[in-house]
Amino acid sequence: MRILFIEDEVKITDALQELCKIQNIDCDVANDGEEGLLFALNPIYDVIVLDIMLPMKSGLEILKEVRDRDITTPVLMLTAKGTVDDKVKGLDLGADDYLIKPFSAKELFARIRALSRRPDHEIKGEIISFEDVSFNTKKNMMQTPENEYKLSVKEAKILEMLLKRPNQVFTREQILDRVWGFDKEVNENNIEIYVHNLRKKLANTNVKIDTIRGVGYTLSKK
Repeated sequence: MRILFIEDEVKITDALQELCKIQNIDCDVANDGEEGLLFALNPIYDVIVLDIMLPMKSGLEILKEVRDRDITTPVLMLTAKGTVDDKVKGLDLGADDYLIKPFSAKELFARIRALSRRPDHEIKGEIISFEDVSFNTKKNMMQTPENEYKLSVKEAKILEMLLKRPNQVFTREQILDRVWGFDKEVNENNIEIYVHNLRKKLANTNVKIDTIRGVGYTLSKK
């Protein structure tokens, strides 16, 4: 799982980053609205935790722009405000859940886990399914009608990213960000090697990975 925290209180984001490390969760942090929007427009995240009261640009402005771009990443609104109007406004703009400060870390991560299990395709526990392919995210096992494959860590991350959002085009940069991290210098040719390996494993299924020339990759039904 990869989470984006958009929150201007550094003490909170520092604590959340430490908790993510303990739980082996990848996360990124933005401490103002403008930076947060740049991160949020990158569809590599499983959940966005978004504060309403932010410098530079409000959380509601970020949420509106994200949804206007047809980005469907689940969003948990985080705010000190507790009025009904604030909740309604956020939910009307496309927020998936709401949590009022102060909150317990236990409840926050429980809500994050719940939101991460709400994609547009079928997810049952740790199993992601699309057409006749299923993937166990904990064991990195891909099941096809004819075979079962143990995927490498990089193959698993790429497949999970594509399976979670079928028919969405992911740029090479987005895949590099998700699989290798923002600070890693990796040759883009490395992606093609892993995609080639996945294509061989998907050969006898109803699923294919297409290359969008000059852009990136998308997974769809054959």
